[in-house]
Amino acid sequence: MSRQTTSVGSSCLDLWREKNDRLVRQAKVAQNSDLTLRRRQLAQDALEGLRGLLHSLQGLPAAVPVLPLELTVICNFIILRASLAQGFTEDQAQDIQRGLERVLETQEQRGPRLEQGLRELWDSALRASCLLPELLSALHRLAGLQAALWLSADRLGDLALLLETLNDSQSGASEDLLLLLKTWSPPAEELDAPLTLQDAQGLKDVLLTAFAYRRGLQELITGNPDKALSSLHEVASGLCPRPVLVQVYTALGSCHRKMGNPQRALLYLVAALKEGSAWGPPLLEASRLYQQLGDTPAELESLELLVEALNVPYSSKAPQFLIEVELLLPPPDLASPLHCGTQSQAKHILASRCLQTGRAEDAAEHYLDLLALLLDSSEPRFSPPPSPPGPCMPEVFLEAAVALIQAGRAQDALTLCEELLSRTSSLLPKMSRLWEDARKGTKELPYCPLWVSATHLLQGQAWVQLGAQKVAISEFSRCLELLFRTTPEEKEQGAASNCEQGCKSDVALQQLRAAALISRGLEWVASGQDTKALQDFLLGVQMCPGNGDTYFHLLQTLKRLDRRDEATALWWRLEAQTKGPQEDAMWSLPLYLESYLSWIRPSDRDAFLEEFRTSLPKSCDL
Repeated sequence: MSRQTTSVGSSCLDLWREKNDRLVRQAKVAQNSDLTLRRRQLAQDALEGLRGLLHSLQGLPAAVPVLPLELTVICNFIILRASLAQGFTEDQAQDIQRGLERVLETQEQRGPRLEQGLRELWDSALRASCLLPELLSALHRLAGLQAALWLSADRLGDLALLLETLNDSQSGASEDLLLLLKTWSPPAEELDAPLTLQDAQGLKDVLLTAFAYRRGLQELITGNPDKALSSLHEVASGLCPRPVLVQVYTALGSCHRKMGNPQRALLYLVAALKEGSAWGPPLLEASRLYQQLGDTPAELESLELLVEALNVPYSSKAPQFLIEVELLLPPPDLASPLHCGTQSQAKHILASRCLQTGRAEDAAEHYLDLLALLLDSSEPRFSPPPSPPGPCMPEVFLEAAVALIQAGRAQDALTLCEELLSRTSSLLPKMSRLWEDARKGTKELPYCPLWVSATHLLQGQAWVQLGAQKVAISEFSRCLELLFRTTPEEKEQGAASNCEQGCKSDVALQQLRAAALISRGLEWVASGQDTKALQDFLLGVQMCPGNGDTYFHLLQTLKRLDRRDEATALWWRLEAQTKGPQEDAMWSLPLYLESYLSWIRPSDRDAFLEEFRTSLPKSCDL
């Protein structure tokens, strides 16, 4: 009877193994299929077959002769499920835990394991494998999947402890994780073992590449390009899939750019472009490199190519039914040099760089294209400008208006400003409350008062260009009226006073006031009304003491009015200001405001100040 039972058990084991091997072959056939729907259906059928087989195996008491097959089925099921879903889930962690518990059941360790976590279960199961060497290969394969799951979840401490247990190391969890991965030596698979989709050695290679990549990229993002190099070279020299190799070469190019090696950076970027069709990241990095080298034509050409590349849908290769490197990489980080954003974001970078480098006509056309793209795609949201990848919709409008004015297209700029005002007019009655919300650090549109005021400022400048002086002065006055109506309260102690966004808003507010007062003052000067101009320049000095241009225009006006003593006193103040640290220099201004301030910055400033200095009495010229 015993022999008959053993024979029946052996027969069932053979049948289960045949089913596993058949399902693995089916998944591999699906993997090689060129037909997407057939490929997916074959793989899904194989997954359901493995699920059913696992259910049958785990419906029986755990037995040592069956466990190598059971653990193999668990591994094949997890690999196929994760590759189809392109990610790990909590269910897979539970599948691993159930496999470990089955191992411990054969050792009659039923009680304590119920309170054990996964890490403790691994310690117990690997100790048990010393008594059951036939389980060692399957357990190492399962450990490779556990390592992949923990790496993708960034549980590096648990991963290090697991690898130490696998390596039988006593050195502590502080040991270098990359070294632990290299030290791990999975046992060779037996020739007559059940078929697997991926063996332990294959999982180890994927883990090595993925971890080295993650560490290298993190070092690069945190500003350590020299440390990033070694990890990224480790990836490039390993079994690295081509899409990942494109990213690695791009990251190596970024490292060398930041380390001051432009030629080597360029070589890596060229290699990245040759390796695959994902051209976005290397083209964006190339534009940064050319900008750093001062080669503006090459920089803008790279950005134009980037816009074109992002307009072409990227067709990635169909994923293999394996645990691949890409599966273990973190989602794109906005701070990463490999994040190239969308086509509209690339278009904005191109337009803004054209504006910053004095190519106003090109900038105007790019901004108009960008607005058409954004307005066609979705209803724009009026929200505070985020960190990268770029500004919000109203700021794009304002930058576009600046570009049009700079290109001599004042009438087009006025049309654009009217469109922006029509979109924000409903918010005007709420501006006092909005500014109050901004000072408290809430999310309620704190930049809206600046956008509306800046729109009137640009309208005024457009009318200046068209020669309509009275209308221009009226727009500048409207801008100032709105700005003074939204005067922020004194900074309070506490969280609000430490709000970086609030500080930036205050600086932009001050500079907008200065710009409007200078602009209106210059129109008073042009019409021969120096007394009115003097009032605006004096107010500008009081409201924005950090803006040196207001001092300069006030000095010129005092000299024209022959108020010598006041002019001399102001000259000394201006001298002291230029020698000291510039107030608010730490805060960056919106591009539209930076561009506007450059227009009203006097070109003859240094010559005038030198002439004024030489005209001072000798006793004053110290």
